[in-house]
Amino acid sequence: MAEAAVARETLFALRETIARLEGRPLPALAASAREALAEKQAPASVDAAQPLLATGVEDLDGAMQGGIPLDALTEIRSLGLRDAAVASGFVLALAAQLHAQASGTDTAPSPILWIGDTVATMEAGLPYAIGIRDFGLEPAAFLQASPRKLEDALWVAEAALGSAAFAVVILEVRGNPARFGLTESRRLALRAKAAGRPLFLLRQGGEEEASSALFRFSVEPAPAQARPLPDGSVLGGSIGHPAFRLTLEKSRNPAPLSITLEWNAHDRRFAPILDTQCPAFPGEHAAHSGADLPASADRPDRAQALGSVLAFGRQA
Repeated sequence: MAEAAVARETLFALRETIARLEGRPLPALAASAREALAEKQAPASVDAAQPLLATGVEDLDGAMQGGIPLDALTEIRSLGLRDAAVASGFVLALAAQLHAQASGTDTAPSPILWIGDTVATMEAGLPYAIGIRDFGLEPAAFLQASPRKLEDALWVAEAALGSAAFAVVILEVRGNPARFGLTESRRLALRAKAAGRPLFLLRQGGEEEASSALFRFSVEPAPAQARPLPDGSVLGGSIGHPAFRLTLEKSRNPAPLSITLEWNAHDRRFAPILDTQCPAFPGEHAAHSGADLPASADRPDRAQALGSVLAFGRQA
């Protein structure tokens, strides 16, 4: 046993030395391995006390065996950059729920760190302070970092998790970059586990790929319902709470779960929307970004030939 422990520590030291020579962030393998060894020696009751974030939706929490773990990597992806807003909104809703859960304790909730991707920011824009407040979060508790390179963003995420100064770290990545694969996600997952802090990987316009995320969600926009009135009726022409079409793609359950949720920013809670509920009034059609437009009936059947081309002299 003593020889095995010495060999393990030597291996960890070699890995950290190689990382320093290559100029890369120190991996969290040593800390995670020590934590895993401590968990094996600890009683079985430690696993039962794993911190979870319950969404409040029975079917979704049941599929995740209680909720989203607060010491692991969770991935949320959008199918395309045009859906970046709905994926970002779902992540902010989870962060708002986490802050609401921490508000019930004696300690003040820690701030939230958003590490934005430069290319995704050019397409989808930056988080807006007023919109963050309307979504259930205080802008004063929201910090944003915009590294130029993906390697810098990964370093900031590891450092933020290691500091344990943030309630949640949100790492935004565009697509499926080659420099962010299974090895990098594994390192981040180990860092989150060792620090006991959640990491939300927000993949904008990405495909499914192998990662160390414990859960992976696919988020699509859904039509919002009309705003309800106190007497039970609905306000005509109004737009209610934001809605998400959520698919739990990766979990311990073999079959994926698809559900439509709406987010109540005032109460900071999700509510399921039944598929039988009509999102629009009778005779009206809900706006949808993916709706097909009818083809023009009077357009020409083929491209017309170009006419005569006259070259003009260049002006001095």
